[in-house]
Amino acid sequence: MNHQSHLRYLSDGLRSRALAGTGAIFALGMVVGATLRPSGMLAESAPVMTASRLALAVAATPALADAPIARRLSPGLVYPADVLRIIDGDTFEARVRVWPGLDVDTKVRLRGIDAAELHARCADELAKAEAARTALQKILASGGVTVSRVGVDKYGGRVDAAIATRNTPDVSAAMLAGGYARAYNGGRRGSWCG
Repeated sequence: MNHQSHLRYLSDGLRSRALAGTGAIFALGMVVGATLRPSGMLAESAPVMTASRLALAVAATPALADAPIARRLSPGLVYPADVLRIIDGDTFEARVRVWPGLDVDTKVRLRGIDAAELHARCADELAKAEAARTALQKILASGGVTVSRVGVDKYGGRVDAAIATRNTPDVSAAMLAGGYARAYNGGRRGSWCG
């Protein structure tokens, strides 16, 4: 292996670990917030937590750091979120308040659905993807966005969660009911073409 290919190999490995770690860091931030949250306390504004500061906070809580992620997340916790941008019909980027003074920026995939991809294989898929993205944008624009039942998505760099808004108690169900998405359980996705 020559010097350049060795560096490329190391760079790809670091990038993979960084993407996989992003979802875990978000989950850890939510756990730290849930663990430390006094009832009824909510801050008006909060700085964004960096990955290194979050890792230090988790490391300072040994029992939390040693527990599997699935045991650290409480399905009953609901986190307020500000939508930063809509990525496609089933994914958006948000700033999630995990604790007063602790916000985490992450990509959020709507649990249980699959929408057509903007990197379409045909014109029909592109039209469906654009319609789904517009529908999700309209739903989330009503405000009062919350994130709950958070899990680590199978793809690095994002989390999987149930989303609600002020006017829509289950955004995934609304996308399904509107014909903008299909039910999805993590398996092989079907084609949107044809």
